Amino acid sequence: MALKCGIVGLPNVGKSTLFNCLSNAKAQSANFPFCTIEPNVGTISVPDPRLEKLETLVNPERVVPTTMEIVDIAGLVKGASKGEGLGNQFLANIRETDAIIHVLRCFDDGNIIHVDGSVNPVRDKEVIDIELQLKDLETIEKRIATISRMLKSGDKELVRENELALRIKAHLEQGKSVRSLETDEKEAELVPKFQLITSKPVLYLCNVDEASAKNGNKYVDQVKEAVKDEQAEVLVIGAKIEADITELETYEERQMFLEELGLEEPGVNRLIRSAYALLKLQTYFTAGVKEVRAWTITRGMTAPQAAGVIHTDFEKGFIRAEVMKYDDYTTLGSESAVKDAGKFKVEGKEYVVQDGDIMHFRFNV
Repeated sequence: MALKCGIVGLPNVGKSTLFNCLSNAKAQSANFPFCTIEPNVGTISVPDPRLEKLETLVNPERVVPTTMEIVDIAGLVKGASKGEGLGNQFLANIRETDAIIHVLRCFDDGNIIHVDGSVNPVRDKEVIDIELQLKDLETIEKRIATISRMLKSGDKELVRENELALRIKAHLEQGKSVRSLETDEKEAELVPKFQLITSKPVLYLCNVDEASAKNGNKYVDQVKEAVKDEQAEVLVIGAKIEADITELETYEERQMFLEELGLEEPGVNRLIRSAYALLKLQTYFTAGVKEVRAWTITRGMTAPQAAGVIHTDFEKGFIRAEVMKYDDYTTLGSESAVKDAGKFKVEGKEYVVQDGDIMHFRFNV
């Protein structure tokens, strides 16, 4: 699954520090704008306690978690839609991602320069929103001009596309992102054709100081109020704390550090899982003595499509899928116990795979 989440934000809000924590790739991190020039891409493991549980039950030779890609994109400034700063590059990079992690600075620190001179996460959010909306407006206007030259053909699909494009244009002109436009099922299928940046799902990440890592602060409250109508998740993470955690060598040291802060797990774990969900991804497992492995699929995939993630031959020659539910397997303790309980299922081509399914595929090539 080559789906990517892009980390975006103004310069100096903590994007590269966060990226380093996520991927352990050492993106340059310094106290000046445009430190990240080329987008850094990190492939990160998705933390999943279910995998650990399966390992204890199966005792395999190896365990393979599922992964996703995170892209750290250069900081954006006012005027980016017109090419200011690294605007054109930023916008091209973000267009190639499938979802957005929007990092907002929610801490005071006189030693770290703010590109606009003061800490105001709602203003910062609006700066980026406006730039992305302006770029989308430019894109949709070009599309409308192209469609208008072809409308004389009377093609019903083009007429539908034109009507939607005009609605999107009006929505953007009101200062609203495309993701907030109400669409029916057919329109929702058309939207991706326009390749609009603000149609991508977004997750807001409030970067806070150590004291605010557990319960947030006034800046976090302001962000939550500002995005309450967007149906977007707001996560609170201290990037500096996360950086300190990655420096600790043992699991025990990391747990002690987290306990001192009143936290149950590193914030990046929550972020990775939230980003995974944002991309509409889910996991199924294969479990055997050679390997216990997590596989990434898109929500709604059928059994043959899920099999194809392992190998295209599995999809082409799909016969059936043998399925156990994770809860049944971990409660009963073994495949034979699941069979004895009558909970071992054989599914055909129409079966829609559920998150956490433990599967074995029968195929013939």
